[in-house]
Amino acid sequence: MLDLLISHKMLSTAANFLESTNNLRDFMISRLIRAHGEMGQIRVAIQWLDQAKRIELGRCLCCYNAVLEVLVRGFRVRLARVLFDQIVEEGLVKPDVLTYTLMIKGLCKVGLVEDAMKVFDEMTCRPSLVTYNVVVDGLCKKGLMESARERGELEEARKCMGEMVKRNCEPNVVTYNALINGFCLVGRIDEAKRTMEKMRLSGLRENVATHRSLLQGMCIVGRPDDAAKHLKVMMSVGVKPDVKAYGVVFNGYCKIRRPDRAMEILDEMRVRDIVPSVSSLNALITLLCDLRELDKAIVILKETPWGCSPNFLSYNTVICSLCRVGGRTRDVEELVLGLIRRGYLLDTTIYSLMVEGYSKDGDVEMAMGVLRTMIGKRFIIQLQSFSVFVKELCSKGRASEVNEAFEEICGKPNRLKNAMEWILLEVDVRLVSNVLSNRLTFEGAAHRKLVPRLLRAIAASTMHENEKQSRCNEADTIRWIIKASISSTYLSLHIYSRWRFPLYVYRRIMEGIDAIGVLASSECISNLRQESL
Repeated sequence: MLDLLISHKMLSTAANFLESTNNLRDFMISRLIRAHGEMGQIRVAIQWLDQAKRIELGRCLCCYNAVLEVLVRGFRVRLARVLFDQIVEEGLVKPDVLTYTLMIKGLCKVGLVEDAMKVFDEMTCRPSLVTYNVVVDGLCKKGLMESARERGELEEARKCMGEMVKRNCEPNVVTYNALINGFCLVGRIDEAKRTMEKMRLSGLRENVATHRSLLQGMCIVGRPDDAAKHLKVMMSVGVKPDVKAYGVVFNGYCKIRRPDRAMEILDEMRVRDIVPSVSSLNALITLLCDLRELDKAIVILKETPWGCSPNFLSYNTVICSLCRVGGRTRDVEELVLGLIRRGYLLDTTIYSLMVEGYSKDGDVEMAMGVLRTMIGKRFIIQLQSFSVFVKELCSKGRASEVNEAFEEICGKPNRLKNAMEWILLEVDVRLVSNVLSNRLTFEGAAHRKLVPRLLRAIAASTMHENEKQSRCNEADTIRWIIKASISSTYLSLHIYSRWRFPLYVYRRIMEGIDAIGVLASSECISNLRQESL
């Protein structure tokens, strides 16, 4: 009955059942603790431990071990160590081999192998085969294999295996696999192969995990071609490569940027009716996009030749790459439609890059349409994309439409609005500089709006960085202005446009220059000081 309730995750009913049958004992409560741990309810598991301690007067080793298992599985190793030390200090129960094994495993999982070895040395009971396997695996993965060449600690795992044999605890396939994996992680492939031969001589047969470690080691040292040959060796000894084994070789070719060989591995997988993972497909697509082989990436998305359906990330990678290179808007549109047909929704990144891509191609009408769609869906366009869009409009003499687009965005959060204002300000400055350099006058509705907006940018000095709408000081504003090298533009405005700045504007510019110690031209500073008097 209890098994049925736990399998259906009816833990409250299971607890009531135990209580009604007077079976709230150490072992039964430990089963509830493990069940709560599998559901991620660590706090409830600890509460059950406290209840077990009250019922059993602290003599509840099964519950202690169950909580340790839950904590180690959830990477709560620090809390597990506190509980382990509590068990040892209280002395109400004597830790058994499972208690020590769980603590050693937890410490090895987080890389504290030296602490794990201290716990191993302090064991008051005989280690089991599982304990030795955990220690060997920890020594090989983290057990100072990286520094083995300097401190000679590579032999620790071998010594541990020798100790196992002396205590009549024969190493099994898991033990040998851990040691082989350790050698492969540091690129010592020959020693890994010798260890595999030793395993065969001891009467054990290697499995796919053994060969997968060898494949990984070959790829680590930059020998994916040897790894591809080893796939055939595996089949010759009766070990069938699985999707993970092929994936190791595939990733090895991707790392050295050889998409042709990577695709050959996928072709071989298709022949053997092995479907690659979507992560492998995405790795290939990313590599093709990095190498600017976008046409191949598009074919993979459309045809899915290896039986693996692309996901949102697959489409997103190709669409973003096409938008960045420009001139591929038709392909972008087709892929976006394919993405939508698969049931995915476009996100801010895709919308923003579409606006940027259309702007780079000079199709501001389509860019404006996508931007309006974004605004309608309450998406926030990325600043870089909006900047490209604004500059393209201005270059086509449609500066007035910038204001219209900006007004539509004004309904968005203040942080975006103010960021957009700075982009518009930068565009305004370029337009003003163009007018001044050509000795032109500020005529027309678009140009007449520039000077007031520039003045407001200096005078307002308001940046809503967060929900508290904290204000920055004038010096921060002037720092941006000076950094953009436009102080001379502001100084020249009243000369060529006959627009005289208010007195406080000049004073704020001077205060900003004094506050941040900007190195401005002497002529600029003298003119500013004269105007501020």
